[in-house]
Amino acid sequence: MTFKAVCVDMQGENLIHAIKDITIDNLSDGDVIIKVKYSSINYKDMLAFRKHGGVIRKYPMIPGIDLCGEIVESNNPSYSIGQKVLATGFGIGVSHTGGYAQYARLQSSWITPLPNGLSLKDSMIVGTAGFTAALSIESLQQAGMHKDTRPTIAVSGATGGVGTMAIALLKARGYDNITAITSKNNQSPMLRSLGARDIVSPKDIIKADNKPLQSQCFHYVIDCVGGELAASLLTQIHYGGAMSVCGNASGITLNTNILPFILRGIQLIGIDSVAYPSQKRSKIWHEISNAMAFIRKIPITEVRFKTLVDKLDSIQHATNIGRNIVSINN
Repeated sequence: MTFKAVCVDMQGENLIHAIKDITIDNLSDGDVIIKVKYSSINYKDMLAFRKHGGVIRKYPMIPGIDLCGEIVESNNPSYSIGQKVLATGFGIGVSHTGGYAQYARLQSSWITPLPNGLSLKDSMIVGTAGFTAALSIESLQQAGMHKDTRPTIAVSGATGGVGTMAIALLKARGYDNITAITSKNNQSPMLRSLGARDIVSPKDIIKADNKPLQSQCFHYVIDCVGGELAASLLTQIHYGGAMSVCGNASGITLNTNILPFILRGIQLIGIDSVAYPSQKRSKIWHEISNAMAFIRKIPITEVRFKTLVDKLDSIQHATNIGRNIVSINN
């Protein structure tokens, strides 16, 4: 059997990509084969198509860090033919052939049964972005965030995939004092519809005086961009607050000082969705499924398998809004 896949490869000094006819033997090893229904486009997927993106570990590779579909072959008795599943993380689309193909072969320990109340399409609207946002919220709740105290919560990179998901999930959980940080003023109506109370520009957060501590403005922060903005946000968190960090679109450098930590007792929490334990994933996805009424307010763009690459530039240049899903076997 042959089927279509988007493949990236290095030819000399050039990174190339093309839709190719391949077979199951071209896929990485695994004990389940999935007929892929949908994938999605994340910032990490965009980097996979860039020469110095720092994402792909070996070539050739089929990108796509998210996928969902139906099992067509299984060597694990816990999973049956026709069962609907989803998968994110674990090196899929990075070191293991991913979701931009009509079929995927994965380790069964990497897949999650589709939760009740969640469609396959829903699962890719959420994807890694939503899963990461959910982990960010969970980490802050473990650090003390609770809706009953009506904390002020800032979300940076608010119009991106993780940012929009974070706002929707926070609203679904009863949080009202949400501040969206974005330079895209024209997206304020969309962000308010998701649940943001206030919209501020990164220029309002980054202070010219560069003081080690600024006025306390936010109890908790979900930072999706890193860099100078993340460093500035650290200095503005209330005593006993916390900030989760899950993105580096603005850079991997964090120029800060220890005063927010030792004088205000704040916590800085790193979020990794790639290696998050399989046995804990179903709980997170169940919680996400309960928030779909809020998540569906996020702008969604559905692209066809053959045109997904055309969408990458908007993500690279930060002109994309909301989530992009890829229809594979439709």
